[in-house]
Amino acid sequence: QVQLVESGGGLVQAGGSLRLSCAASGNMFRINAMAWYRQAPGRQRELVARIPRGGSTNYADSVQGRFTISGDNAERTVYLQINGLKPEDTAVYYCHAAVVLSASSLREFAYWGQGTQVTVSS
Repeated sequence: QVQLVESGGGLVQAGGSLRLSCAASGNMFRINAMAWYRQAPGRQRELVARIPRGGSTNYADSVQGRFTISGDNAERTVYLQINGLKPEDTAVYYCHAAVVLSASSLREFAYWGQGTQVTVSS
């Protein structure tokens, strides 16, 4: 069973910074991509940033230039450095991984973390 465990959320003032971490564990063959999503109260979950295996990162327009996603393939960990936080960044941030469980079948499965709360005060 693949598990994703996030950490690093908290309460910060506007303009502050946070670093979120997400570690994947369990039996798997390969992680094809990892990403961060967020969901604010009353809103749909949205993609914040994504880092594919061997590919280029991509970001939501609203976070471009302020958020940086990075990964450590060996540790199966993904990070989200958040700078210049704004009150509108307040949300639960979820880690997502697209995982291939077996080399004999390249079928991809999606996994989610439990979420970590980020609250930005004005």
